Amino acid sequence: MPKSIRTNSNTQNTPTLATFKAGDSVLCPSLSFTSFVLTADPRGKRDLLALTHDGSYFYYDDKGYFVPSCDKATGDYQPSLFQDTEANRHAVATLYNGRFTTPINQRKTIDITDADDNVVVTMSSHDLNHIAGDICGAANALHDIGHLLGLIHYEKIGGEAVKSMARLAHDSANTWEEILRVQIDIIDKPLAMTGYSKVGEQ
Repeated sequence: MPKSIRTNSNTQNTPTLATFKAGDSVLCPSLSFTSFVLTADPRGKRDLLALTHDGSYFYYDDKGYFVPSCDKATGDYQPSLFQDTEANRHAVATLYNGRFTTPINQRKTIDITDADDNVVVTMSSHDLNHIAGDICGAANALHDIGHLLGLIHYEKIGGEAVKSMARLAHDSANTWEEILRVQIDIIDKPLAMTGYSKVGEQ
């Protein structure tokens, strides 16, 4: 009887697709040879990820598949996104005969909006920090003025000291009013482009 020939079948494991989330740095060679940072859907209408290119939003699911803006699911057969790693940069650049570049200043987006926010204003962290600092300064000035009025009311100070302190409080209040009104003018510009009225308007 002839000997039977044993064959071993080598079953290749299907590679697990990468998953993506907001904040990931990704490569999308179909759009550009640069890296992108994913964000949540800025319009909050779909549970998708987005990136910005040439002033437009492009949407993807958590597996990196492209989803047209009019659909909720992908129609693609291959993912369009890749994790931004040196190995992926080299592989994709070789495949596409291109060269990836990294923006000098990679923008990090922190999304604190709610899902039902229809209009979102993007502000730099520098401007936000500046506004917060002015609000804090004005709050401290108001606290000091309130403390001064309390001392006057309870007759802890009197005479010329009251006049001097009142003059300083008056100057401080005027200065901080001017500072806050400048910040209001800055805020009013983008606010006027939304559905909300300007500060102080009904």
